[in-house]
Amino acid sequence: METFSPAHLEAAAATFARRYDPGRVLAALVAGSGITLTVPGWATAAEVPYEEIFPFPAHPLAGHTPTLSLLRKGPLGMLVFNGRFHLYQGYSAAQVAAIPRLAGLLGAPIYAATNAAGALDPKLRPGDLVVLADHLNLQGVNALVGEWGPWRQPPFPDMSEAYDPTLRRWALGFAGEVGFVAREGVYAGVLGPSFETPAEVRMLRALGGTVVGMSTVQEVIAARHMGMRVLVCSLVTNLAAGLGEGPLTHEEVMEAGRAARGRLAALLQRLAAKLEEVAG
Repeated sequence: METFSPAHLEAAAATFARRYDPGRVLAALVAGSGITLTVPGWATAAEVPYEEIFPFPAHPLAGHTPTLSLLRKGPLGMLVFNGRFHLYQGYSAAQVAAIPRLAGLLGAPIYAATNAAGALDPKLRPGDLVVLADHLNLQGVNALVGEWGPWRQPPFPDMSEAYDPTLRRWALGFAGEVGFVAREGVYAGVLGPSFETPAEVRMLRALGGTVVGMSTVQEVIAARHMGMRVLVCSLVTNLAAGLGEGPLTHEEVMEAGRAARGRLAALLQRLAAKLEEVAG
């Protein structure tokens, strides 16, 4: 039974703001499996475990560190979420979406996330970057179901441009500068935790998917409902079943994240600098 309500989240946001003073938040950044995000030039003002923020447990997951890093640079703040919640861990859609909703309540106008994804397009290779232009919600749930839809207006938000065109253009340019092979694409969001079968991969490709993963979609729906601009960069960590050789493993996913850590940090450094410039 769902026990996590909008009132719980609003209380959590108020408590965090009172204890840590996030400043004028420029953006919220989210790390995917095996990915560590750092923003050079910003000082860490606080490192807060998720269990001290959210009124539900943070289940351990390899490749994720369940903490929120509050970065400060003068009056400006940046929220870095080191890991996320997944449906396959047993969380509800509302709990999975708690991270962007908290960020929105704390004043973040931009939600910039990374994730680890499998390639549906055989032209992609591990280490490539796909800047998302759209998604397929194949997870069987929606973060706006129940009381969460009417909690903010409109209760039926438009998703025509869920992924902000300007942020996508910036990310593609920054990705090329730091050495990524990058392109735009469509994220097929599935439930997991099993990897897809070769037949499922063929289906997802036929539906228009470029990469496939087990996260992100509920976060994006909630972030857009909160009025936030969204950017998501998918790091290709493996070829989906039937496109490569050998079985798929979570260790492979984490290793690809570690290998790309420096380039992702450099990309996000450029994004943070651009946001500072625009913010004046």
